[in-house]
Amino acid sequence: MTDDFGLFGPDSVSWRVHREPVLWLAGIRALYLQALHPRAVAGVVQNSDIRRNCWPRLMRTAEYVGTVVYGTTDQAEQAGQRVRRIHDRLRARDPGTGEEFRVDDPHLLRWVHVTEVESFVSTARRARIGLSDADIDRYYAEQTRAAALVGLDPATVPDSAAAVDEFYRSVRPELALTAEARDVARFLTLPPMPGRVVAIGRPAWLGLATTAVALLPRWARRLYRLPGLPTTDVAASLTVIGLRGVINALPVREGPIYREAMQRVERARAEVAA
Repeated sequence: MTDDFGLFGPDSVSWRVHREPVLWLAGIRALYLQALHPRAVAGVVQNSDIRRNCWPRLMRTAEYVGTVVYGTTDQAEQAGQRVRRIHDRLRARDPGTGEEFRVDDPHLLRWVHVTEVESFVSTARRARIGLSDADIDRYYAEQTRAAALVGLDPATVPDSAAAVDEFYRSVRPELALTAEARDVARFLTLPPMPGRVVAIGRPAWLGLATTAVALLPRWARRLYRLPGLPTTDVAASLTVIGLRGVINALPVREGPIYREAMQRVERARAEVAA
């Protein structure tokens, strides 16, 4: 067999988790969560105009994740190299101290990585995709390979649910609802839309954004000065389960990276059968 299944492959938990379209919600959840780190949100706000390029930025992020998960090893490594080149030249100033820092500081990269993968796997579990505790640990361990692409030492990246919980406990004293976090949260909730789609698109997006916020950990919702109640968790889970059912009933087209990955799998199976 000559096909390259990339960093993870068809038997991985990563492939099983990321084939679910409902994980768009997880991406939005991760953005709300990331904004609570003052330096992380400062690095974004000070180096880009998210108000003008929000949709292209979201699409590029989704394409990057798809390439890392389903692309070939070479495609994933090239995507990581592009991200590292961009980060290498970016600097920002701490909103509290005025100190200049690198956007690719390992601590910030870990924060972004953990919030992303935890958002993906926790949303997948609440959508009842069928993940055991062992599956979740395996997912985190697999995703340390993705962390290496952006320049992190995999040995320093949380590789289990317990390690992720410990990471969150250690970083929570650094988190705050800064003015920049408020601005980003407001923007995520009511982003600009073309006039021809705003009548339908805005209510639909508001529903997605509200659900994404409800999916946040209780401590994060409290930082946003929102109720951190168990009933919110239950309502969010029921919404995600229903949304997954609706999305999976629609004729949603898979992206080219996913289709190419499935074609490689089919070729490999045909070779084995032959």
